[in-house]
Amino acid sequence: MPQGMNRVVLTAGIAEQTALRYNPAGLPVLDLMLEHASTQQESGDERQVRLVLKAKAFGALAESIAVQPIGSSWRFTGFLASPRSGSHPVFHIQEFQQA
Repeated sequence: MPQGMNRVVLTAGIAEQTALRYNPAGLPVLDLMLEHASTQQESGDERQVRLVLKAKAFGALAESIAVQPIGSSWRFTGFLASPRSGSHPVFHIQEFQQA
């Protein structure tokens, strides 16, 4: 499999989040649902885009996101990965900042 770039930057709102949990190694983990809406240019036309995306954060980043209010909007940066138990990609958050 060729190596390549896997970097996602997305402005989205926190739609849902689970309670902060800890993995077996003691690392904080936060599962979220992010919502995004925008207008994008595609083939010379405007397209309304809406999506809901599963996301995950680990460590101190998970702790920081966990205290943010539902509905707040952020600029998230990370990568996509397929979980072992499913086929839908999950956005692994590596950074976030005020949108």
